[in-house]
Amino acid sequence: MAYRRGPQEPIPEEETVVWSCTNVDCSCWMRDAFSSDEKTVCPICKSEMEKETRMLPVIS
Repeated sequence: MAYRRGPQEPIPEEETVVWSCTNVDCSCWMRDAFSSDEKTVCPICKSEMEKETRMLPVIS
């Protein structure tokens, strides 16, 4: 049985500040809004993280 889906609305995106892991082998990152520390440590590999911007879906 096939389900017909109409055209999907595009998901709005905006430039968002994130913390990104500095370890090249780790791909961990998190939104700045979900971080409480000024200097963040990666929860996966415990390396330092640095701020950068990414185009991400808007969270309301």
